[in-house]
Amino acid sequence: MTQSSGDFDYDAHGTRYAQVRRPDPQIEASVHAALGEARTVVNVGAGAGSYEPSDRYILAIEPSAAMRSQRNSERPAIVGFADQLPLDDASMDGGMATLTVHQWPDLARGLGELRRVVRGPVVILTFDRDALDGWWLNDYAPELIAAERKRYPDIAVIAQALGARTEVRKIPIPLNCADGFSEAFYGRPEKMLEPSVRRAQSAWGFVEAGVEARFEAALRADLASGLWDQRYGALRRQPSFEGSLRLITGWRT
Repeated sequence: MTQSSGDFDYDAHGTRYAQVRRPDPQIEASVHAALGEARTVVNVGAGAGSYEPSDRYILAIEPSAAMRSQRNSERPAIVGFADQLPLDDASMDGGMATLTVHQWPDLARGLGELRRVVRGPVVILTFDRDALDGWWLNDYAPELIAAERKRYPDIAVIAQALGARTEVRKIPIPLNCADGFSEAFYGRPEKMLEPSVRRAQSAWGFVEAGVEARFEAALRADLASGLWDQRYGALRRQPSFEGSLRLITGWRT
């Protein structure tokens, strides 16, 4: 297999990904509920295994060796790519792809492959590019938001590819969210100062040199002076944040 596995090199930069990007229980419950009664599930772009239900048979497909190595040894993944799934038509009850579709070199083909091999619900967890700038990070690193907006596909495009019937849900992000994507820290800004946290957010690899250092200096200064809390301190007590996280479920009929 020689084709590209995505727009970010996880083999080079994702070796400690699973330590920061852990599944959040509330988000996980939404994903599992969307899978309905599916007993066999293909997980495409499976990564380290986040959000995979433990009570079903999971066929995990992941191109990155670094990501596969971080999986539970009892739940290995096979090498494969979204746009060429090694499965027969309608051979799986359900399908899932969590926080990965923006990485796929050929989105249309990948979604088409998922729909081809799954006879039941296909569940996609992703971000709405039109809602990315609704929080404080846009004031500190607008370049990061702009980079993310270019990477994330349109929600309507994803939904259209998943079947005759689709549902798009906004997923609230809890204040203590265990998954380390950027919006997870809407009320815990200090975490965004940790290099290990930013290393597990691939978007930082798509901004120009100097942007990340400027962001860190500005946020650190505003936290020290109290300016961040004057502007956004209420978020520290807000139990959840309705940002850009979306759950899209599609059925054949």
